[in-house]
Amino acid sequence: MEHARVRVYWLPLGAGGRVVARNGRAFEAWAARRGRREPCDLYHAALEVQICEANYVIEMAPAWSRAAPDRGVVATGPVGMRWLGASRLFRYEVRRWRDGVIPDRDSAVGGAVPVLTDSMRAIHLLALVPLVPELTWGRDELHLGEMWNSNSLVAWLLAGSGHDIDGLRPPPGGRAPGWDAGLRLVRTWDEVAA
Repeated sequence: MEHARVRVYWLPLGAGGRVVARNGRAFEAWAARRGRREPCDLYHAALEVQICEANYVIEMAPAWSRAAPDRGVVATGPVGMRWLGASRLFRYEVRRWRDGVIPDRDSAVGGAVPVLTDSMRAIHLLALVPLVPELTWGRDELHLGEMWNSNSLVAWLLAGSGHDIDGLRPPPGGRAPGWDAGLRLVRTWDEVAA
């Protein structure tokens, strides 16, 4: 049987940059006031998948942050507003990057979080990546109750490939906005297929 491993990294929102961190804090302060709760630390998720000797990084990142010429881009989408996506400055890319790197991996709170997997589910996860819907980042175009973002992507991939993620949560005191949107999208597609 092939060796397979799937790991989630919870990266503090804005690790490696001040603008995203500042905007994230402002968003969370607003959301906390609206929800009558205390503000939380915000996280975005990234994945590492290993099958035998092949290692892949899967994440959603700004299209303008060109980490390497061959970084496994399999999908792109607009940021903020669909029409803004005409500019590379307002586009994200989804990467399925063989031997890639997660730029802020060392900032991950709690390190790598293993997800129970096997070779079939890990291969299915990798096959799903190019099929991700190219929704507008930061919007709720499908009325899933949350904005679409990197957390939505990771939740959609894990749940859609049959991984049990019931106990998978961001670090204590933290939130992963968009996570439930990915899970709801999987359930919606399952209901349509049934």
